[in-house]
Amino acid sequence: MEKAKNPWSLPVVVEDIPETGLHIDAEAPAEVRPQLANLAGLRSLPRISGTFDLMRQGAGVRVAGRVKARVGQICVVTLEPIESDLEEPVDLVFAPAAAIETADHGRADGKTSDKDPPEPLIDARLDLGAVATEFLLLGIDPYPRKAGAQFGPLKSDDDTARPFAALEALKKRMGDT
Repeated sequence: MEKAKNPWSLPVVVEDIPETGLHIDAEAPAEVRPQLANLAGLRSLPRISGTFDLMRQGAGVRVAGRVKARVGQICVVTLEPIESDLEEPVDLVFAPAAAIETADHGRADGKTSDKDPPEPLIDARLDLGAVATEFLLLGIDPYPRKAGAQFGPLKSDDDTARPFAALEALKKRMGDT
């Protein structure tokens, strides 16, 4: 299966990052947000932005910051449209692909390290739009609920006497008599 192309691209060349670091504030353009919403399975995406601090670390880069978004979803209980805010912290290290392949992330006892391996730099570049999209996808609530919405069985007066009373009550509520 072919990997979906990210509609929001904000490339940064490692050589363009000063030794003192680089601060970038970015907001996805209006024409990109519907494509991101579709990619994320959202009803709407009124806003997505990222604040990033980039620091060079040898041939690599550390990216720290936050991704903020307003997401439109459907409540899993009431099926009503809802909107919620999401904020995800970002803390990643990027390194040249060759350095990642040769690095030993294991310990002498054969167990793996608790640290995540660095993300690969492709052609000495990193894409902050892709980073923001990834953290958006990670931060979305897969089962959004409207405030106060609770899932529970439908009750009728004589539930104990008739095992399908709850189904009958549901049919009546849905207008299917």
